[in-house]
Amino acid sequence: MKGHEGKVALVTGAAQGIGRAYSERLAAEGVDVACVDLKAAADTVAAVEGAGRKAVSYECDIASPEAVAALAESVVADFGRLDILVNNAGIYPVKNFDETGWEDWRRLMSVNLDAIFLLCKAFVPGMRERGWGRVVNQASNLLGLVAPGFVAYTASKGGVVGLTRALATEVANDGVTVNAIAPSLVATPSTVKRDPPVPSGMTEEEEFELLAGMQAIHRTEQPEDLCGALAFLTSDESAFITGQTYYVDGGLVRT
Repeated sequence: MKGHEGKVALVTGAAQGIGRAYSERLAAEGVDVACVDLKAAADTVAAVEGAGRKAVSYECDIASPEAVAALAESVVADFGRLDILVNNAGIYPVKNFDETGWEDWRRLMSVNLDAIFLLCKAFVPGMRERGWGRVVNQASNLLGLVAPGFVAYTASKGGVVGLTRALATEVANDGVTVNAIAPSLVATPSTVKRDPPVPSGMTEEEEFELLAGMQAIHRTEQPEDLCGALAFLTSDESAFITGQTYYVDGGLVRT
């Protein structure tokens, strides 16, 4: 992909799973990476440095305005600027609507949606000033395939898509694009073994097999399956694409 070399990216949820895969792919494209998570992302930093790029781990609660403000200062101090913002981090507690309390709702919204707002507020102005930027938000294919137990989660991801479209409209003429990637259930450390378990009563393995059978591509989605879309949407080659949500789910949702 063209346009990555020498750029600086920030990836949330970078310690493992999709966030780590995103960080490693960006490093392979020639990008330095600020690795953000609630815990230290030492393994991801090591992988990025192994690819010859600079990486720094930041432990941050991205749902906190104060923490994000401090993070922005640290990233600019360490890297000088930010060119690519990858809002990957999210939580997905599974609760039926009747069991979902206000605190459950607010915590999920704060991490899955409010944090994206805070991070965009912190970093997009600098992108606009420099005339180049890429924002990629993590949505979900549950917007096209509704499932019980995900009312709050689906609402949060609907908000992500709305934010993506609206922000893209405001910043497009400043050289900044804003897009979203909508995966299916991806095999990561946090999904292969879940606590509480899958609400259907199936094992995690049975759930993965069920979804794979419904997809056009009959296998479980891996973090690496999302990286091609990320590399494209953060490159110069996607400069005329903005406000879009890409379903990268093996053809489970066919739009």
